[in-house]
Order: sequence, then structure tokens, then C-alpha cells
Amino acid sequence: MLARTEAEQLVSTVPTEPYFAGRWGSGQSIDTFDVIDPVTERRLTTVAAAGAGEVDEAVSHARSALDEGEWGRTDGSARALLLHRLADLIEARSEKFATLESLDIGKPGFEPRAIDLPQAIGAFRYFAGWADKLEGRSVPTSPYMGRPTHSYTVREPVGVVAAITPWNSPTMIGSWKIAPALAAGCAVVLKPPEDAPLTSLLLASLIEEAGFPAGAFSVLPGLGAVTGQALIDHPGVDKISFTGSPETGYKVAMAAAKGFRRTTLELGGKSPQIVFGDADLDEAAMGVAVGIFANQGEVCAAGSRILVARSVYDEFVERLVARARDIKVGDPFDEGTTMGALINAGQLERVSQYIAAGIDDGARLVAGGGRPDGKGFFVEPTLFAEVDNTMTIARREIFGPVGAVIPFDSESDAIGIANDSDYALAATLWTSDVSRAHAVARRVKAGAVAINGWAPLDPRLPWGGSKLSGQGRELGWAGIEANTEEKTVTAVLSYTPDK
Repeated sequence: MLARTEAEQLVSTVPTEPYFAGRWGSGQSIDTFDVIDPVTERRLTTVAAAGAGEVDEAVSHARSALDEGEWGRTDGSARALLLHRLADLIEARSEKFATLESLDIGKPGFEPRAIDLPQAIGAFRYFAGWADKLEGRSVPTSPYMGRPTHSYTVREPVGVVAAITPWNSPTMIGSWKIAPALAAGCAVVLKPPEDAPLTSLLLASLIEEAGFPAGAFSVLPGLGAVTGQALIDHPGVDKISFTGSPETGYKVAMAAAKGFRRTTLELGGKSPQIVFGDADLDEAAMGVAVGIFANQGEVCAAGSRILVARSVYDEFVERLVARARDIKVGDPFDEGTTMGALINAGQLERVSQYIAAGIDDGARLVAGGGRPDGKGFFVEPTLFAEVDNTMTIARREIFGPVGAVIPFDSESDAIGIANDSDYALAATLWTSDVSRAHAVARRVKAGAVAINGWAPLDPRLPWGGSKLSGQGRELGWAGIEANTEEKTVTAVLSYTPDK
């Protein structure tokens, strides 16, 4: 692991301007924004912000690249080769990506090394495998006015895809949007998060190095209210893929509705982790703690509602509290740190308000609740016991390291509490009873259910939720379907069979 001073020197090697039409440059833009280190609260770098002019130019070049440019003529096998080349380039620079994510986001480097980078590389390789296999179907159809017909379908790219990514895992979630879209032959315009744009800009430089044709991919850093708004409003965008808050997701959906454009929306969650009385409590406590505190709790699938069988409730709370107290909060570049800082001052204030709300609602604070002295947007790993599912901390997505432990009395009770939520993204079950695990998995409302392990992601598996967690799916074959249109072709044949 690099020392902080060495890591900070890497920032100067990352481009800080928009990339579109196969070139780097701020174009008409004169605006900039600072990228702040959430640990030191110092400026890491200043990035040129794309405005409405750059958005229009990027979308126009993306459209041209598809309709009459080289990208539209690039066949599936060539797209696969480019995606494999890109995966190799990311893998060769994975340490740089991990270091930049630690600086940009504030999380310890072991997390992007173990999760974000392998997931990103795996996504590009997985979808490279689909690029030359987007086959249509031959469909037997009835005669047309007495004449035989020959009908088939073809799968075509949906067009220009606007991809808007969050700041908590920009490399991984960016790959989930970019890889299937490029594999399908779409052109992608990426709006990275203003709080953490560095790895997206690095990725753009590797896409250029891999040899993707001009216009196939663009990255437009900027503020959501300016760059993001211009992108979702642009009539030349055929699909919007967004990961973020339900409030912003609603705005995206409304903008897309104006042109009946397609969307994929992943909007967060309040995911339950259900610990049954027959679970291995040591293993469950370790896994539940990961599900609450990974990435400082800034995870859309964070398992922050912990439902525990009353028969083991007190014992499990003790084990979970011990896990929370073992976490070392600090600078990601200090040896031994296992949890870093929240992304910015606003997020720190948000999390602090939810902790105060938990206390006000009568939940029992059993771990954390405060923040270390000094600079940095840090908060302690926090746990509340004796939580009721009606409390604010059990209803709202906190997006910070705060867990609410709720007792239940029966399997049906647990399922009822788990499903009593405005979100339906993920769930985790901890039990040694395989039959119970599969039976409960069928009844829990969630886009993804994990058994005896929190959030085992894989690019082969579709990802997404329902209710306030959004609509549509990314990854797996669903990722290809989300970025293609199925066209029907029917030929009425002149051939007339002999009587």
C-alpha cells in the first residue's frame, strides 16, 4: 500500500477535462469544481465541468458514431476484442484505481482491491463474451393472404445511453452500465459523480488507449444540476441508466418520460438481514457487520436492518457490538484502518441527524454514535438495539455505518418485518436450515436474496430492485436486454406451393 503522499502524487496523472468525440478538452466550458479528500478535507484537484454545450456535442458525436461512424460498423467480434483489451488495461492498473478510490471516496484500499476492481474487470470480460452472440430468433408465422411468410428477429443497440453513476463505488457501478452497453453496440455518455470523478476519468483514458472509435464513449464531469440535467433532458439520448437516490431517480424518470425513453434506475435500499435462531452466530455476526459497515455503510445494498430471532437476540447483539468495536476508523492509508470517512460534510451531517433520531425515538444505542476528534468526515460504527420497524432509523436509507437491530418471534414475523419497507433491493438470510432458506427467499420481496453471505455479487447475475429501489436490471443477460431493441422482420414470399 502506498503512503498518503505517494498516493496524492497519482492524482496529477489523471485527466481533468471532459472526453468526447475522441479528444480531451473543456470545449466551451469555463466552469470548474474542486475534488475534496474526505479524510483531510483538502483539495485533491480541480476538474473542468462540462456544460450544456459539451453535453450537446458529446451526444451529437455519439449519435454520428452510431449512425454513420466507425462504431456503428464495428461488429460483435471486434467489440469483444476491444472490451477484453480494456479489461486487461484496468487489471494492469488496478492498484492505481484502488488508490484513487481511497483518496476520492475515503474508503480503505482493501475494499476496492477485493470487490470493486475484480467486479469491474469481471463485468467487462463477461460482456465481451456476449458481444458476438446477440442472436435473433426464427419465428414460424402463418401465411399472409394465402402467401407463405418468413419471420425472424434481430437484436439491435438501443442507441445513445446516458450513464449516471454514484460516488460510493464509481468504478464498479460504472462498469455495470458501460460494459453491457458497449457490448450491445450502444454509444455511452458517462456523467461521473462530482464528489468522486477521478477513476471515471482514468477509465476514459484506458478506453481511448484500448482503441475504441471516437464517439463510442464519452465522459462528462460536472455538477448534477448542470451537466446531469442537460444530459437527461437531451432528446438525442435514447436511454438513461442512473444509480442514486429515489428523489433524483424520480427526476430522471420524468425527464425520460418526455420522449418515452428507456430507463434503468437503481435507487438504493433499506435491506434486511434476517438472523434465525439456528444460524452460526459467529459467522452471522461477522457477515452482518460487513453488510452494515463496508464502505462506511455507503452502499445501496447495505444490510442495515438486522432482524434477529428473539431466542438469540441478546447473545447476537453482544457479538455484533464486539465486531463494531473491533473496527478501526481512520485514514485509509494508515496501517490497520478498516473503515474510512464519509464522502463529504453534507453526508456526515445527514448520518449524524439519523443517529440523533434513533436516540430520540427510544432505540438503545449500544455502539458508536459519535465521531473522532480532528479533521475528516468520520463517524463511528454505530448500532442501535431494541429498534421497532416503525422508527425512522428502520425506515429511511441512512447511507452510513448505522445498524438497527430488530427482534422477531417467528418466521412469518421476520418476513412481515422484512417486507414492511418502501424499498426492495436486497436481503440476506442467516440460517443452517437449507429448506427454510429457500422457502423464505421466495417470500422476501427483494431483487436479490443472499443466503449465509452478504451481497455475493457477480456480473453473471441480474441486479436491481423494485418499489423505491428502482426499476429494471443491470448485469447478466438482463444487461444485454436493457441495452438492445428486438426488431421483427417478416418477408412475404412470392413462392406458391404446388396444389
